[in-house]
Amino acid sequence: MPAYVIADIEVLDPVAYEEYKRLAGPTPAQFGGRYIVRGAPVQVVEGTWSPKRLVILEFPSLEHAKAWYESEAYGQAKAIRHQAARSHLIFVEGVPPA
Repeated sequence: MPAYVIADIEVLDPVAYEEYKRLAGPTPAQFGGRYIVRGAPVQVVEGTWSPKRLVILEFPSLEHAKAWYESEAYGQAKAIRHQAARSHLIFVEGVPPA
C-alpha cells in the first residue's frame, strides 16, 4: 500500500534551506520515493489552513517512508531543515491500487 509524507514548511533561513533542498532532493528515490508536490503555490478552497510551503512525497509503503525519514542519507539534510525552517510533517497510508 502506498504511503505519503506530507510536510507544511515555513522557511526561516532561505540560504540554509537551499542547502537542505540540495541535500534532501535525491534521497527519497533511494527508498523508492518520489516527489508529488514540492513547494508549488497553494490555493485555499475551504478552511483556514494555508501552508507556507507544501511538500508531498509518495513511497511504496509506510515502512519505506519511515526508513527514508530515519536514514543516514536524509539525516544531514533533516538537521539543516530543523535549523532553517519550522515544519509540520506527517506520514499517512494511501489506498491500495485498484
